[in-house]
Amino acid sequence: MSQRPSMRREQPKRRPWKLLAAGIVGAVVGRLTDPDAGKRRRAEIRQRTVAFFRRGGKRAGRFGSTTTSFAQGYAQRVTHLREEPKDYDDVTLARKIESEIFRPADVPKGQIDVNVQNGVVQLRGEVGRPEMIEDLETQVRKIQGVEDVENLLHLPGVEPQMHQ
Repeated sequence: MSQRPSMRREQPKRRPWKLLAAGIVGAVVGRLTDPDAGKRRRAEIRQRTVAFFRRGGKRAGRFGSTTTSFAQGYAQRVTHLREEPKDYDDVTLARKIESEIFRPADVPKGQIDVNVQNGVVQLRGEVGRPEMIEDLETQVRKIQGVEDVENLLHLPGVEPQMHQ
């Protein structure tokens, strides 16, 4: 079978957007070449273009500074991930332990005594909850320089005894 050519004539495709674009370009050119206000409009466009790129340059500079600062901070954090070993004397170690364990508001600061002798920490006093006894001991054991912990913390009305 042979195909017969179609008898219909193909219509050219209409592209209304081209007409619209040509109209917009014509209007812009007409406004910029206007003898009365064209010079002012061209100067305004020039100034706005320069300002746009100047603001973009400032933004890029701030972004670069921010990124650089962030990268430097990240490098410092990575460098100091692990605390360097320190040799604390007993008084300094006791103050460090107090500053660590007394941070939470629910810890009874005036009711707990911290004593240190040759790296061995003694915790004495009353706490309000039984789980706090173990929490405080765990926190103290994590502090650098602590050799051992003698936990004599107890609940109100209960005799103190060594917790293991």
